[in-house]
Amino acid sequence: MELQDKIAIVTGAGSGIGRASSLLMAKQGAKVVLVDFNQTTGEETLQLIKEQGGEAIFVQADVSNSKDVQNYVQTAVDTFGRIDVFFNNAGVIQKFAPLAEVEDAEFDRIMSVNVKGVFLGMKYVLKVMENQGSGSIINTASTAGIRSEHSASIYSASKHAVVGLTKAAALEYVKKGIRVNAICPGGVKTALTSSVERMFTETGYVPEEVSVMRMGRYAEPNELAEMVVFLSSDKASYMTGSVVVVDGGLTL
Repeated sequence: MELQDKIAIVTGAGSGIGRASSLLMAKQGAKVVLVDFNQTTGEETLQLIKEQGGEAIFVQADVSNSKDVQNYVQTAVDTFGRIDVFFNNAGVIQKFAPLAEVEDAEFDRIMSVNVKGVFLGMKYVLKVMENQGSGSIINTASTAGIRSEHSASIYSASKHAVVGLTKAAALEYVKKGIRVNAICPGGVKTALTSSVERMFTETGYVPEEVSVMRMGRYAEPNELAEMVVFLSSDKASYMTGSVVVVDGGLTL
């Protein structure tokens, strides 16, 4: 198994890519610390892992809250003794609107989770990994982190920031045994993408341009989970600072 006896933390583990990755990591032998703001969905993922014979614990947390982040990191260390893999995945989508119409509070909400949450997770996990002399971090960016999405300026800015944080951390820790990479999903069949479609209906606002799924479908969460497990494993031992696009040709 690719992740046998590895200790992994996954944020946003209660649904979508986070849940699929948690399940696959556990199936590949990892012991998983599941982190999510939503206790109900997080505990559902925990139960699914236990049903397949895996080992995991759940920690409820707001990833934008420093104390909560320190708590899930310390819980991982107290429970399992180390952190080998960190899938820094939790994120939120903005309410679609032209830039000049975005509310200040909406800007703060998106940046708080998507940027500060990623920063705080790396800040405290990197300290543990540096002491170990090893570790793999995978940040969830987006195709919106390498180009813009119409009417999603703040989300795009936040995901560009994730790419920047990934490259900066990869550079700073490359000689300390730590690899830091990012994935850029396109459309994925998750609750988040469903919320986008509902948003269009509820608000009556549809961007002038909407991304086209060139394969004619959204990705399944497990298709992203496979890449996460690969980047977590020793098979990706020569990869750091990589921004891996998994988008079915969306950005072509």
